[in-house]
Amino acid sequence: MSIVSAFADISATSGSTGNRVTNAIAMASRRTGVDFSYLLGQAKIESSLNPTARATTSSATGLYQFIDQSWLAVIDKHGSEYGLGWASDAISQGSNGRYYVSDPQLRQQILDLRKHPETASVMAAQHAADNKAYLESKLGREAEPVDLYLAHFLGVGGATKFLSVHDRAPDASAASLFPSAARANRSIFYDRSGNARSFSEIRDRFAAKLQKSSDSLGGPVQYADASGAAASLPSGARTVQPADYVRIETQRLSQQPDVSVRPQPQTARLAYLMLATLGR
Repeated sequence: MSIVSAFADISATSGSTGNRVTNAIAMASRRTGVDFSYLLGQAKIESSLNPTARATTSSATGLYQFIDQSWLAVIDKHGSEYGLGWASDAISQGSNGRYYVSDPQLRQQILDLRKHPETASVMAAQHAADNKAYLESKLGREAEPVDLYLAHFLGVGGATKFLSVHDRAPDASAASLFPSAARANRSIFYDRSGNARSFSEIRDRFAAKLQKSSDSLGGPVQYADASGAAASLPSGARTVQPADYVRIETQRLSQQPDVSVRPQPQTARLAYLMLATLGR
C-alpha cells in the first residue's frame, strides 16, 4: 500500500467522522449552491454516511459510491478548481470514451480520494450541478432534488428521457420505456403484486426516500445555501480548504533561498492528501 493510500484509509476513522462528514457536505453545498438536503440524503442512501463504504458488486466507493470511471470523469472536469490539478492533469480520455491514468500508483491515489469526505462531497456536488444544468436545458423547468437523484440513478440521459415522459404522461408505466433498468431494479419499477409503477409513483418514491434520509439526522437542515452565508454553516465548520493550505505552504517554500527545498508536484499532491485526511 502506498503512503497516500494509507492516508485515505485513515481518514474515515480518525476524529469525529460523523461531524466531519456533515461539515464536508455542508461546505460542498455552500461552495457549489447544490441543495444540502439533497447531498445529505444521497450520501445517506448511497453509503449510510460511511466515507470508506465499498460496493461488493462494482468499483463503487466512498460517500457517494462513485465507480472508477465516473470518479475519473468528474476529477478530470472539476479537479483543477479544487487544488487537484495534479490529478486532473494525469487523466486522459481514450477514443472509446473511457478515462485512464498511465501511472498505476497515481491512478490509485486519485481513486483513493473518493474516501476523503471533503473531496468526495464537493465532487458529488459538482456532478449534481452539471446534471442540474443539463436537465434544465432539456426540460425547460427547474430540476428538483429528486430529479438530480434520478440523474444519478439512470444517468443524465436516462433521467432526461424519464422526466420528459413524466411531465407529459405521469400515469404511464415506466417499465416499458426502461426495460433493462426495470429488470435490474424490479422493486423500483414494480410493486409487490407485480404491477408496473407509473412515472409519478417512481419519482414520488425517490423523493420520499431522499426526504427520509435527510431527516434521519434530526433537526432543521439549514447548514448551507447557495448564497454562502457564514451563518448557514454548521458550528465549527472550517472555511479554509485543504487546497488553500497547500497554496500557502507552496508559496512559503518558494520564497526559501535554497532551491532544493522548493515544492515539487508530488509534494503538493501528498500535502493535499495529508491535509484532507486531517480535515484541515
